[in-house]
Parts: sequence; structure tokens; C-alpha cells
Amino acid sequence: MWAYGVSPRRWFAGALAAVLVLTGCGGDPAPKPTDPAPTGTQPPKAEARDQLAALAAAAQDRTLTAIYTYRADGRERSVSLTISPDGSWRVDVPDLALGGTVDISIVRNEIGLFQCALPSADESLTPNCVKVGGPDADVPNSIDPKVQRALVTVRHVLTDPGAPLSVSAAPPVAGAKGTCFAVETTTASVSAALDVGFYCYDADGTLTAARLGYGELVLAGPTGPAPASVAMPGPVTDGKPLGMEAPPSPTPTVTGSAQPGT
Repeated sequence: MWAYGVSPRRWFAGALAAVLVLTGCGGDPAPKPTDPAPTGTQPPKAEARDQLAALAAAAQDRTLTAIYTYRADGRERSVSLTISPDGSWRVDVPDLALGGTVDISIVRNEIGLFQCALPSADESLTPNCVKVGGPDADVPNSIDPKVQRALVTVRHVLTDPGAPLSVSAAPPVAGAKGTCFAVETTTASVSAALDVGFYCYDADGTLTAARLGYGELVLAGPTGPAPASVAMPGPVTDGKPLGMEAPPSPTPTVTGSAQPGT
């Protein structure tokens, strides 16, 4: 009902103007009630990915020697890492091959990728190395200790802007310094060098921790300088690389002259 003495047309025009003023016609729409307000405590995913890519890029230029505590399958071991200025690297993992009885080393240099068998408390063998691929190859699944992926090869995936990754800030891993990130994939097809999980990097590009499906790595102490090139721990042979599974038990030999049924 319009006011007395005011025509319907004038009343409608005034009401419409009031509505336009209240709704802010011509400006930005009001935020939806469900839109979360920025907290300032956690960077957006795009920013987190940029931060991780920058740290991984620093890691690509990093040369060092380091010891990591590796926890997996209820066991704790010390893994050693060497990354040299010429691009060669070496990762030593104790008690891993042949059912956890042989120490192995994964070495990459300009010639290729190698698995080396090292003497251990269980096996007093002579160190030897077997070539398992070219310089850019991935370790075959059947002989893959996996830890070298977090320590070395994942850096190239994390710096690839085309990699199908989702990155977000994550809480610190216990006992590790640096900034931590949760890394997931957005597609089923992704490089074999990447394991989804948590990665922590110091500002200089040192990986300080990784918590992944196969175990946890935490930097055990200060890093040291690297040699100009990684030395092979043993001569290269034509043998076969060692698998992770324990060798089958020998079949018992039946002795004596007894015949079945006697």
C-alpha cells in the first residue's frame, strides 16, 4: 500500500532505488556466508607449491654428505647420502637386500646407475657393483630400496611446474627442522621418482625429513662437505643385482636307501 498522496509509479521508483542502495548494485557481490575468512596462518596451496619448488630448486644445487635415521618396518637404520658437485650421488642403506642381510649402495654417475653390494654383519662379501640403467634411469622396482627417491630424485619432480601435484603446508615432523609440506598427486599417472607424503626442507635446500608410505627419514646431524665426485664402492661386474626378498631355503636332500612304502 503506497503512501497517501504519492502515485504508485513514484512509490515504486523510490522503493527500487532503496533496494539498489542496500544491495550495492554496480559493486562487488557480498561474500557468501560459507566462504572462510583468511586466517593468515597457512599459505594457499598455490603459494605452498611455489615455496616447495623454490626449496627443491635449492636442493638441486646442494652438495653435501649427510646421515639420516631411517625408520621402517619397526626397525631403525642409518642411511648415508653423498651428493657431489659433478652431479654424481650415492645412497648407502644397511641390512636391506636379500631379506635384510646385505648392505647395498645405489650410485649414479655420468656412466650410469648402479647397485652395489657391501659387506655387512651377516655377509662378509667382497664389494661389487652392477649396472642397472643409464644415468637418467629409475631403479627397477624389484631391487628398489626407495629411500634414494626422497633424498635425491624427487627434487626434479617438485620443481616441475607441469607435475600433477597438490601441495599444502604441513606440521613439522618430530625431530626435524625446516618447513614441511604435504604432497599429493592429482592424477594416477605420475613419475616413479615421487612418493606422496610429507617432505621437510631447510632454507638451504637440505632435506631434513620425509614421512612416506615405506618409512620415515630424519636428518641425524649436521651435514658435511662432499667430494668432487662420488667413488664407486667396488668394481663393476657382470653379475645380477640383488633383490630385496630373502633367497629361498634350500630343498632338503633325502639320504639313505629307504624306498617309499617300506
